[in-house]
Amino acid sequence: MALAKGEWHKLPLTLSELCLSSVLRCGQSFRWKASNPGEWTCALNGRILMLRQDESHLHYRVIFPAGTVSKKDDTVELIRDYFNLDINLTKLYEGWGAADAHFLKKAVRFAGIRMLRQDPWENLVSFICSSNNNILRISQMVDKLCTTFGPKLGEVDGHTYHDFPPPGALMGDGTEQTLRELGFGYRAKYISTTARMIAQDRPVGWLDGLRKVDYRDAHEALLELSGVGPKVADCVCLMSLDKTEAVPVDTHVWQIAQRDYGFGRGKHKSLTKATYEAIGDHFRKLWGQEAGWAHSVLFTADLKAFADVKTEEVKVEGVRVEKTTTTKKKTTTTTRKVKTEKIKDEPGDDNGGEGVKPDPALVGDDKENAVEEETVVVQKVVRKAKRSLKLEVGEEGENVSLELEGVTTLAERVKRRRRR
Repeated sequence: MALAKGEWHKLPLTLSELCLSSVLRCGQSFRWKASNPGEWTCALNGRILMLRQDESHLHYRVIFPAGTVSKKDDTVELIRDYFNLDINLTKLYEGWGAADAHFLKKAVRFAGIRMLRQDPWENLVSFICSSNNNILRISQMVDKLCTTFGPKLGEVDGHTYHDFPPPGALMGDGTEQTLRELGFGYRAKYISTTARMIAQDRPVGWLDGLRKVDYRDAHEALLELSGVGPKVADCVCLMSLDKTEAVPVDTHVWQIAQRDYGFGRGKHKSLTKATYEAIGDHFRKLWGQEAGWAHSVLFTADLKAFADVKTEEVKVEGVRVEKTTTTKKKTTTTTRKVKTEKIKDEPGDDNGGEGVKPDPALVGDDKENAVEEETVVVQKVVRKAKRSLKLEVGEEGENVSLELEGVTTLAERVKRRRRR
């Protein structure tokens, strides 16, 4: 039976403080569904929560399961906690932009990217699923997990919503086999083992209690769990345990570090454990205590899903930049593969056999693609009157124009030589 929808309510919140469509798609949480145009829905903390936003407000509607005992509606507190709304994101962006010109360039198109404060257990299991995986497939796995093991909350618009299952629901003897049948592969053993460790071997509240210890101690404690490597531990520290300085390094961040921050040479030619730590230390020194938040902006900007992000006319470091969106545009792309080390999955894995990982010491858990591809933009130089040139940088779905004065192209120099 479909549940009756409640009324819409709203909270004052600008897009610069939260860009809902970016934050819910950038690989932090994997359970939000685009239910209607501009609306997002998720089963969260015993209720079905629906969100949408405009330029000045976040709108929400909450649906509780049938038969729920009437109590104080704490949805506003839940939203504020889940989205970390007590943190002023605009001021953080200003500080990061002042410290890092490259960040400032990206921030123009990616405002409002903030870290969620998720339930640590859900966050942990989701990123155990992320090993050798991409965002779409992780989302499918998490949905199957909730549908099979999670408590049913109700049906809305033809979709049935289940909450996330607690550790006790995933520790049974048949859990691993069921998960394998659902397509989890070697991750099935990690999930069932970790569920058993937390439900039976750790004190009640142990995982949530890691919020109260410092970053290094929390990180080391997470590494004791099955299926958790440095990157998964950092994701949990950053996205649910309040460790804002945690910097997860996957193939995206490794590529960013090489391309934009000078890594990939000398003693940091490959993504070893030492290089992983060096990248995190570099960003912590550059961006400060909230380095993990800043890193997420660059991570989001590097995802292919956001290649069509639109912005209005803006100014970056005194340069006038115009951006327009087109519905159809041909782009020429090439790909290059990041140098990685191949490591075989566990015997009997039915999800691809051989995966791609940067280093044996780092659990391979790329959130976008196991083999990285980089889109190389096409640059076309068009001659204009009075030696003024218009540089068009073609990207999927957009045009970026920069006005340059008095520039001579290689093609022009070749033509002059031919005239001689």
